[in-house]
Amino acid sequence: MSLTGKTVLITGAAKRIGRSLSLAVAQAGADVIIHYGNSRSDAESTQIEIESLGQKAFLLQADLASADQVANLIFRAKEHGPVFALVNNAAIFEPLDWKNSTMEDMNRHLMVNLMTPFLLSQAFARSLRSEESGRIVNMLDWRSLRPGPDHFPYTISKSALAALTRSLAVALAPQMTVNGLALGAILPPSDGAATGNILDNIPAHRWANLEEVGQALIFLLDGPSYVTGEILHVDGGRHLI
Repeated sequence: MSLTGKTVLITGAAKRIGRSLSLAVAQAGADVIIHYGNSRSDAESTQIEIESLGQKAFLLQADLASADQVANLIFRAKEHGPVFALVNNAAIFEPLDWKNSTMEDMNRHLMVNLMTPFLLSQAFARSLRSEESGRIVNMLDWRSLRPGPDHFPYTISKSALAALTRSLAVALAPQMTVNGLALGAILPPSDGAATGNILDNIPAHRWANLEEVGQALIFLLDGPSYVTGEILHVDGGRHLI
């Protein structure tokens, strides 16, 4: 599969999984627009790595908690040329349960994890000319389709994003495909939460390789355009238990 000659915008692309996704699409031949919030040095490091692969990389800073900044992100991205795909990767992940989740907590997660992907997808779809096609991939969680009590605002917002993924797949067809990647045990939580015996509940009995996540993304970006509205689990079978 090849993304040669195409440009992909990835939110939260400076580090962790976002960085891995950026390198994966660059290795597949795409130029990358690296969105970041506060991680300027990490974004610059990722940019250098992508350029070492022979691809172009552009930095784009925006606070995804600000609707005004989100609204201009696609326009700013297209200043670097046509955008083929949008990967909504950036997310807030806080260790809150239903008892200590406030309205502010819920609104903060819903803005970044749900409304930002919606606003970006809306702006992206509106920006395409009639003869152009595009692809959107929303990064989800295996809990998106099996919500639990932990990380309550995060889980609820990701569940809503799964619904948005399927709804937009219908609304934006046939010009665009919209799919989701529901991840499982990829990296230890950024909040330092204990992982415990997490592998006991994963049929594959191992953590994923970041390369496997990248391969799944490339499939959704360059695979059959007849695949839309799908939520592909990359979780070693965790969602089945």
